Amino acid sequence: MGRQRPNRTTAPAEADGKGPVPGVYPIDTGTCELQPDGYRPSGWLVRINDVQSSHVDLDDPTYLEFEYMRWIAGLADSHWSSDARLRVLHLGAGACSLARYFAAVYPNARQVAVELDGKLAERVRDWFDLPRAPLLRLRVGEAREVTESLTEDSRDLIIRDVFSGSRTPQPLTTTEFTAQVRRVLAPGGIYAVNCGDGPDLTTARREAATLTAAFPHTVIVADPAMLKGRRYGNMVIAGSDTPIGEDSGFIRGLLSGGLPAHVWHDSQVRRFGNTSVPFTD
Repeated sequence: MGRQRPNRTTAPAEADGKGPVPGVYPIDTGTCELQPDGYRPSGWLVRINDVQSSHVDLDDPTYLEFEYMRWIAGLADSHWSSDARLRVLHLGAGACSLARYFAAVYPNARQVAVELDGKLAERVRDWFDLPRAPLLRLRVGEAREVTESLTEDSRDLIIRDVFSGSRTPQPLTTTEFTAQVRRVLAPGGIYAVNCGDGPDLTTARREAATLTAAFPHTVIVADPAMLKGRRYGNMVIAGSDTPIGEDSGFIRGLLSGGLPAHVWHDSQVRRFGNTSVPFTD
């Protein structure tokens, strides 16, 4: 049974204070709707411009509702131990679901979450009691401009989760942008992108071609129906200068999840994207 959507209510101005209150709130880029999760007492759903964007469990930051977030978290967990001093850059902050996860699992982590919508960042900070700087800094800005401004070898994990509607803005998918990501990544780092696509998988193939051109080691994580081009959905494509996604525990975990997923390793990723042209500026 799917989730039943609560009735929409417009939040009065006086309700916009500390802590989450159900309602529809104005943000810089439109509206943000905050809904209680009917299945988890401490859970909240966030919709941006009527598109489901994030889920937060206030009592359990390690709970990730969206499959692609669990795949990214699992990939990181298979690559680093919990005492690692991870330097994480989130391109697209949303409700900071993954940032809350990494703050809980990696207490020594230092994170920056980049969000284009300043009002959304302000509201999320108030609603969800996010870790404070230096553990987590919210930076308002455009993801590409921020990435290009960063120091070489200054991040261990970069996560791209930026959407305009159902697609990632093309300037964040190109060979030139990916070169900037590669410059900012430290040796052994991982670049993980959330790629949304339809059954023809045209975008996913081009994204795969872009990442395989930039990184010697790549993986794709997705459910079988998505990999076979049977539906619209999300897949995670990741690249690194070291092997990733080979841990047996990570692979078993993907198969045992609520939506079982498969991992394609580098040779499969290259075959998937080899007939497509990388995105360019």
